Amino acid sequence: MQDRTHLVDDITGHRRMRRNRKADWTRRLVQENRLTVDDLIWPIFIVPGSGIIDPIPAMPGVNRMSIDKAVEAAREAAGLGIPALATFPNIEMELRDETGSNSLEANNLINRATAAIKKAVPDIGIITDVALDPFTSHGHDGILRDGEIVNDETVDQVARAAVMQADAGADIIAPSEMMDGRIGAIRMALDAAGHQSVGIMSYATKFASAFYGPYREAISTGGLLKGDKKTYYIDPANGTEAIRDAALDVEEGADMLMVKPGLPYLDICWRMKEAFGLPTFAYQVSGEYTQIKAAAMNGWIDGERAMLETLLSFKRAGCDGVLTYFAVEVAKILAKR
Repeated sequence: MQDRTHLVDDITGHRRMRRNRKADWTRRLVQENRLTVDDLIWPIFIVPGSGIIDPIPAMPGVNRMSIDKAVEAAREAAGLGIPALATFPNIEMELRDETGSNSLEANNLINRATAAIKKAVPDIGIITDVALDPFTSHGHDGILRDGEIVNDETVDQVARAAVMQADAGADIIAPSEMMDGRIGAIRMALDAAGHQSVGIMSYATKFASAFYGPYREAISTGGLLKGDKKTYYIDPANGTEAIRDAALDVEEGADMLMVKPGLPYLDICWRMKEAFGLPTFAYQVSGEYTQIKAAAMNGWIDGERAMLETLLSFKRAGCDGVLTYFAVEVAKILAKR
């Protein structure tokens, strides 16, 4: 038999990486990561009133919804197999004040939405945020005193708000305001109120990012914000500090960890999963979503492929799931496969 060894065989030592890529069946057989509907958490925006579906200009395809419409959306999500929703309120301007006091109203918009969704769709998870920015007149995540976001008073308030959210039926509290000590304070408050089964998904590493703009439009805080959030969000340059922040949250009792934003911080996702082994999530934030949508609408990229590729990248980086505004769109695509 004629020897057909090629120079390439000598160079590679007869190891050819393309053997496992030669056909669809081999590619499927050796695929390391898969995106499924079980990886998706759908963030939704709630507004007062009824019968409202209000498109958000900066987030094509995303709407603000009144509670009744949010219930319908929850039914759709559950029907598609999406495990959980993350809810964010856009309350009336007249209810916003310096301290975000409406966060402590048991019957506020976010809690009414939780109760309504849980009653109608009991099997879908509800994740709520206790940060104060939807409730403050200055757009900050905490209480503003003499030009400073005060840590300890904010922690006291978000711990109380967390109990009210759990009372309304929230399954997971996801505090995003990045105050020191808030995970431990929320855990103690929940346990004292008999909510030992309510989990905490810590926004363990929330960066002072440029990618939040469309979200701030969605909850009407962009025009309110005085200054920036750099005194409590993490500097995008600091990876080690982010891991230290996450370590404190783990020690204080976080059940799950989140990285926000997502795609610019895949290294942090990987480092957190490797360091702590807790369920780890990424938030594909509004700016990430809008970039893909805008480019696709202009015909510059294949929007569906870009959407799926970015979501798969989170899985490859060690994430157990992703909060994404693409959730319903992706779930429908996956259901056809």
